[in-house]
Amino acid sequence: MYELVEMKDNDIFTTSKIIADGTNNKHNSITAIIQKYEEDFREFGSVRFVDLKSKNPQGGRPEKVYYLNEEQATLLMTYLRNNEVVRKFKKNLVQQFYKMRRFLIEKQSKLWNDTRIASKENRLKETDVIKLLVEYAKEQGSTHSDQIYRVYTKLANSIVGGKRDDMTASELNTLTLVESIIKQTIEIDMSMGMHYKDIYKDCKKRIEQFGEITYLIA
Repeated sequence: MYELVEMKDNDIFTTSKIIADGTNNKHNSITAIIQKYEEDFREFGSVRFVDLKSKNPQGGRPEKVYYLNEEQATLLMTYLRNNEVVRKFKKNLVQQFYKMRRFLIEKQSKLWNDTRIASKENRLKETDVIKLLVEYAKEQGSTHSDQIYRVYTKLANSIVGGKRDDMTASELNTLTLVESIIKQTIEIDMSMGMHYKDIYKDCKKRIEQFGEITYLIA
């Protein structure tokens, strides 16, 4: 859902690694700025970091990755030389911080909670039908029926990916529709005696049509 920001301890953060990658800077150059002006960053919150193991197979010093809240990330961007890449990244970062904060507010609403419960209940109905499909596929000679849950989950996620708890109410509603389409298609196709492989193809086609109609697939 969000590539540049993440939630940690009920707050929103980005990392020095993400900023380095997004601005085409070396990570050690970014961490050097944070360390040089650490007192400045502390004015906007605790300076948090994790030590990641060195990727060098022969060993080496751990890599220190900093977690930066919105204010700290904004401050860091002011210390970077402005160019087209930095400006574009800065705009994307601001947008994602804003969207994530809106999402956190939405998660506190009754609408989101009710939508999450309804989505979960619908998922249970879908998995009940997929359980029947697993047995159905075994009877037709499937030797990989244990993969069916994963395959159909991946199919649904091709339209709306991510964890349910990280989805907006709109995204949860879309996922519920997708899973309902899969459930109903499986039920109808099994009642017609269709081969389990063809059932998947039918579900895939219907999901792709849904995605095209709703502009969720380019």
